[in-house]
Order: sequence, then C-alpha cells, then structure tokens
Amino acid sequence: MKRDQAEELKALQDTLYFIGGKWRVPIINSLCNGNRRFREIERSIPGITTRMLSRELKEMELNKLVVRTVYDDTPVLVTYEPTPYCRTFGNIIQEMINWGRSHRKMVTKK
Repeated sequence: MKRDQAEELKALQDTLYFIGGKWRVPIINSLCNGNRRFREIERSIPGITTRMLSRELKEMELNKLVVRTVYDDTPVLVTYEPTPYCRTFGNIIQEMINWGRSHRKMVTKK
C-alpha cells in the first residue's frame, strides 16, 4: 500500500472512531443546535436511552468534544457545551445530512 493511501486509511479510521456508532453524531448535532441540558439532549434524539446518553457524554468529555459544567444550585444544574474542536465537525455533519437526503431520494425513486 502506498504511503498516501495508508495515511488516508488511517485518517478515515480516526474519523470513523470519532463518529463512534449510531449516537455520537446525533448528540453532536443536538448540542450544536442549542440543546444544553441532559433532558433536552435526550428528548431531541428519539430512541436513545438515558444510560447510553450518559455514557456517550462522558466519553465525549474525555475526548475534549464537550465541556460539562455543574452549577451549584438547588436542584443542581448540569449543562453540556460543544467545544470549538467539536464544532469543526459541523460541516461534515451537514454534508452527511445532504448526502442522506440525496440517497433517500435515489433509493425511493420508482
């Protein structure tokens, strides 16, 4: 395998790891659309469980994709904010949305 091809493959694998399954992109999309509190994020993503969202947000925090802020109120308020680094993925998400729309039209043509 040529050096450029190997580097491209590694970069693609890194991107796929970042996307990380079926929930990561919808969570990023939800955060970038302004949802900040756990329940807001959860409600904006049909089918995600509380446990899965919690696990994904923890992993995203470890990978510097979100910042978790705890406010010492009663009750305690926790918010999640996408990092500037996370926001760099926004154009890719938009292109994935565009491709998905085109693909749906293509496969549903009769």
